[in-house]
Amino acid sequence: MTTDSVQVRVEKVDFSYEATHVLIEVDLTITRGDFLAIIGPNGSGKSTLLKIILGLLPVQQGNVILFGQEPAHFSQWSKIGYVPQTIAHSGVLFPASVEEVVAMGLLSKKKFPKILRHRDKESVEKALERVNMNDFRRRRIGELSGGQQQRIFIARAIVNEPEILFLDEPTAGVDAETQQRFYEMLDMLNKDHDITIVMVTHDVGIVTKHVNKVACLNQRLVFHGTHDEFCSSSVVQDILKGEHHLVCHRH
Repeated sequence: MTTDSVQVRVEKVDFSYEATHVLIEVDLTITRGDFLAIIGPNGSGKSTLLKIILGLLPVQQGNVILFGQEPAHFSQWSKIGYVPQTIAHSGVLFPASVEEVVAMGLLSKKKFPKILRHRDKESVEKALERVNMNDFRRRRIGELSGGQQQRIFIARAIVNEPEILFLDEPTAGVDAETQQRFYEMLDMLNKDHDITIVMVTHDVGIVTKHVNKVACLNQRLVFHGTHDEFCSSSVVQDILKGEHHLVCHRH
């Protein structure tokens, strides 16, 4: 692994909410091309870790390095896309079209006055094509299903062509068939468009087909490695118990 391939480095990160320890001495490295699933029991600190990496929560102890810089000095946020956990179904009453929602992802890079130009419309169209939703561009976001909305929010997150995409429980509340199509889309973004994917998920079955790296968190990082290494780890077998065979069976 070369230095240039490392996109995110988490070093000895601790985090507490008041007196409750959430993360303890977490070390994690994310490299270019990873499709990483962060799994673990409820309350294990998965979403907290994502928010610390993204600078949404402070680093209380330890270090986070993004593309060689600490978050306080990092300014190239267009390299990073993020779809938070609470975004699904949030657009039900929002009076905006699909293409307007996706275009919002471009505004962070613009200086005042924040005007969308012709090349921006081309970027929106390209992002929608990548998630197979260009035919819906003039529809209101609230008219779409939960799975369709989630694709639109992915398009908004990738409209700046980021190098890495973070997702927090992206398939919560959608049916199994929609989940499968959604993961296939993420697989395409990872393999065909060279976007590193980092996903917090309770759906441990996703490990079977798409991800190439797994991080198992339970306040401490109890495992981080490849899928094959994950399947041979006795620590992970204890954590997943009856789900271990499901996760490690390749289809």
